Amino acid sequence: MTNAIEIRRFEHPDDVLDMKENGGINIIRMRGGATGMHAIFEPGWTWEKDEKPLLGSPDSCPMHHTGYCIAGRLVVRMIDTLVETSIAAGDFFEIPPGHDAYVEGSERVELILFEAPAHQH
Repeated sequence: MTNAIEIRRFEHPDDVLDMKENGGINIIRMRGGATGMHAIFEPGWTWEKDEKPLLGSPDSCPMHHTGYCIAGRLVVRMIDTLVETSIAAGDFFEIPPGHDAYVEGSERVELILFEAPAHQH
């Protein structure tokens, strides 16, 4: 691994999950293995309708998310307990796998998500 500083911008992502008029996720993968995601979900977005088909239609979201909410309000529901949690602008959050989610209200949700590099063995 080099000791040079790496700077990337979400305007030039490595990958995109395009959810058409309901938003999308721009994904950046850093040299060291960390991943950053900039997610925008428009009012009316639901995980079930807009993201699930792009992931191969699992029963619930299989990913662990750590992130920060820049704008809006996202309601996340744990599938096994049906407990719903609201995430709002200014919240730093951690969501375990096994959830779905939807945008609450008429404001767009904007999130930054972080994923640490996979452990090297």
